[in-house]
Amino acid sequence: MTTCRLCGSANLESVVDLGATPPCELFLTEDRLDLPEPAYPLHLRVCADCWLAQIPPLITPEDTFTEYAYFSSYSTSWVEHARRFVRERDLAPDAFVVEVASNDGYLLQHVVERGVRCLGIEPSANVGQAARDRGVPTLTAFLTPETGAAVRAEHGPADLVVANNVYAHIPDVIGFTEGLRALVADDGLVSVEVQHLLTLMELNQYDTIYHEHFQYYTVASAQRALASGGLTLVDVELLPTHGGSIRLWARPGGEPGPRVTEVLAREKAAGLHELSGYADFAARVAKVRRDLLRFLIDAADQGKTVVGYGAPGKGNTLLNHCGIRPDLLAYTVDRNPYKHGRFTPGTRIPILPPERIAEDRPDYVLVLPWNLREELVEQLSYVRRWGGRLVFPIPTLEVVS
Repeated sequence: MTTCRLCGSANLESVVDLGATPPCELFLTEDRLDLPEPAYPLHLRVCADCWLAQIPPLITPEDTFTEYAYFSSYSTSWVEHARRFVRERDLAPDAFVVEVASNDGYLLQHVVERGVRCLGIEPSANVGQAARDRGVPTLTAFLTPETGAAVRAEHGPADLVVANNVYAHIPDVIGFTEGLRALVADDGLVSVEVQHLLTLMELNQYDTIYHEHFQYYTVASAQRALASGGLTLVDVELLPTHGGSIRLWARPGGEPGPRVTEVLAREKAAGLHELSGYADFAARVAKVRRDLLRFLIDAADQGKTVVGYGAPGKGNTLLNHCGIRPDLLAYTVDRNPYKHGRFTPGTRIPILPPERIAEDRPDYVLVLPWNLREELVEQLSYVRRWGGRLVFPIPTLEVVS
């Protein structure tokens, strides 16, 4: 990477280098275990001119999203988050709602229930079909300026455009933003939810750095990114999702509201609008790795059994960076049947159905999707029956009775 993908500056500074890992969503089938895996550098840098944190675009969205392993509906809390979002919107009966990267219809299903016209734009054929199966109109496509213009020509401008968990996944930030602008009406709104770099840095959430995520936003860099496509950031909300996210409200015109100013001030106070704020992140990441490895090695030496819960992309970054193999983590489980019988990329840890935990009664369960802590502490409460304990690796190692 030689220049910033947003502003073109060559002033890129290293934040943390996680080595080389396989793409986090390329789960292995058993017949591929003896074949080589591609591995790509995972090195986060920040642009000292526009403050966009980014990794090189070494894989393409087509590599990841043509057939995708993630279905939003397997997260109870995320579906509820989407339901609340739709419930809180003042949608007129004749409104038109478009969601980009609409996945399996987790959000638009609630728009359909309200009888409001909508359309999902989803590049993954398999999850897009799941949305259509539940009655959500879905176009299989990536959003480009041309796609946005074509949808607008066929369906009319959208009153609300939603883009959740996608703004970090697109290497062509400017083109994608131009696509959002093409979709939205001149008096419409765009809602973008993306992880906040502020909480990523403050809470050591380095496992959310993986090849699907090409960039990591402060409000300062997001404001500039939205402007690159003709959208003005008018409001921002701080959300607990994914360990700490921002909901960016943008429109073709207008002025930034007071909450934008407030969050920009918080970021500046944390040092994220200057290089000093990024200086010690790599050292804090190294400590997370050492602490987790020390715990797993001690458990193995004591004859304790440790298994994982979840096989998310973030978990694969953590497992690969720490060099964790089946000798330290016997297996992990996941609610998504697509992953059952497969193996985690790089580390080759078996992925089994969740029921296996109750059958084996391990001493510890390492929770990889730590961002779903409240939901999973309840789901995994049965582990206490045999004296098992949950382990959360982020932001610092914590063993919970």
